[in-house]
Amino acid sequence: MSLTLVIADKNISVWPMRTWFALKQSGVPFREELIRLRRPDTATKLLARSPAGRVPVLIDGDVTIWDSLAICEYAAERFPEHRLWPEDRAARALARSITAEMHTSFHGLRAACSFQITLETKGFIPPPEAVRDLERIENLWADARARFGKGGPFLFGHFTIADAFYAPVVGRILIYKLKVSAEARAYCDMIWSLPAIKEWIAGARAEISE
Repeated sequence: MSLTLVIADKNISVWPMRTWFALKQSGVPFREELIRLRRPDTATKLLARSPAGRVPVLIDGDVTIWDSLAICEYAAERFPEHRLWPEDRAARALARSITAEMHTSFHGLRAACSFQITLETKGFIPPPEAVRDLERIENLWADARARFGKGGPFLFGHFTIADAFYAPVVGRILIYKLKVSAEARAYCDMIWSLPAIKEWIAGARAEISE
């Protein structure tokens, strides 16, 4: 196995979760390397593996990639048989567009609902900017499902990078008990029940018990 994916704490790491989930769910073989955050040697370990001093980082021999979307694009090119993007050109264009929007947007939701898998919440009321982000996300999901998702339970039928990039949003919806449509909730429940996600959650829970 030549691929090594360097990640950080599973309980609070959003971008590493996206790349890890993309590779794990699609069946791309890789070795996981975990760097714990907020430790005396964290910065040293990060700089030893990442030119930017951040994770995720994918190492494939003499190739190093240190951006989550770049990592997924690299994996899609390296392992086309794993179908990380839709095969249909129009579907692929939409998948890339909504993934890029997730990569750069939805700051209201991110600010209001910090990501922590083991967090217990009750009675949380999201601010208006988070509600607007949720509405936009629901519309993106519904459009993808209506146009290209009839072949399976994922946004584009089969699992793609788009599903991986929205997985932390799914987590936020469930952790903070945010109100979404029945269709969006069904999608969230499906994603959160996948063995790969359960494995990530188990890793997060193991971290806090150390």
